[in-house]
Amino acid sequence: MRILGITLPDEKRLEIGLITIFGIGRSRAQKILKEAGIEGGKKSKDLNADEENVIRKLVEGYKVEGDLKREIGGNVKRLKDVKCYRGVRHTRKLPVNGQRTKTNSRTVRGNVRKTMGSGRKSVEKK
Repeated sequence: MRILGITLPDEKRLEIGLITIFGIGRSRAQKILKEAGIEGGKKSKDLNADEENVIRKLVEGYKVEGDLKREIGGNVKRLKDVKCYRGVRHTRKLPVNGQRTKTNSRTVRGNVRKTMGSGRKSVEKK
């Protein structure tokens, strides 16, 4: 089953399979299936054409995938243009939401290790 160019996994339950679409989480997937009148334990390969169309129509009602990514990118760009605190943090590739930076900011900074001895050791080859 394909929705908005995304192929849903056939072997997973619909409740979990819908999560593969960017912008749909667990609660929204449950809400969509409840509105469609389909049980969450059903697999996508077991759906008939009518049920697929109902799910497709409900998913298209939400802002997902490309539109959502474009909106998020636009919001970050606006923050950068205004040069507010959060925008400056985005520009400098630092944590935005108040996390500490002395340690534990590897995710945003990209695993940078600046002190001696703190680098990842390469495995010796024999």
